[in-house]
Order: sequence, then C-alpha cells, then structure tokens
Amino acid sequence: MDLKDQLKLIAERTKHKENIQTEEATKNAFVMPFLQSLGYDVFNPLEVVPEFIADLGIKKGEKIDYAIFKDGHPTILIECKDWRQNLNIHDGQLLRYFHVSKAKFGLLTNGITYRFYSDLVAPNKMDEKPFLEFNITEIKDN
Repeated sequence: MDLKDQLKLIAERTKHKENIQTEEATKNAFVMPFLQSLGYDVFNPLEVVPEFIADLGIKKGEKIDYAIFKDGHPTILIECKDWRQNLNIHDGQLLRYFHVSKAKFGLLTNGITYRFYSDLVAPNKMDEKPFLEFNITEIKDN
C-alpha cells in the first residue's frame, strides 16, 4: 500500500473522531498511524521516542510527545494535541522545544491538521510559519 492509500485510511478513520475523547486517544488513532505511514517504526524505542525530555532552561523534565531519532539524535520533534484543539494557540510550545534540541524539523498536529516546521529563515530557530500544512481529510489524488 502506498503513502496516498495509507493517508486515505487515516482520513477515513477521522470520520469516527467523536469517539476519540482524549489527546492520548488522538495519538493512538491518528498520529501513530500517520508516523507509520511515513515509514517510522513507532514501536522501536531507538527510532520513535515517546515523551522525549526537552529541558527548557530552569524548567526540567519538559516533555514533547514524540521525537524521531536518527543516528542517536532527535531529528523531528512532534507535539500532539487533542483533535478538537485549535493548533494556533500551541505553536509557541513546539518552538520552545525546538530551540533546546538539535532537531531540524518540528511537527504540530491534532491528528487532522499537520503543520511542519523547520529553520529555513534563521539557523537553529524554528520558523514562525510552517513550510507545509495540510488537513488529512482534504487530501486529493493528485
């Protein structure tokens, strides 16, 4: 099954989103299958690390929902929210985590909308605007 078909399956699953009542359920039903569709092994603790600790100055023990690792280093940080959450109020949280890690990509999602960030404007500083944003329920064949 190719990526397009896998994404369509996840989009189909969102039709039952009213049964998803928590952020954790959003991760299990939508986000983890999305990461798997991209080829990541969500059950390999060397590749996908849940609740990755990203200490922020004097605030110790701050956790981001997932970090995708390559060669022992985080490359993508993923912050998840409940599917009902408006992502606009959560950009700053991902920005803080991004700033204290060596990751070059960030993903903010509520399992339906996916926003991908990087540091294209200034090195080691997450851009204010995502370089890619899509709603999984609006994916077209082309």
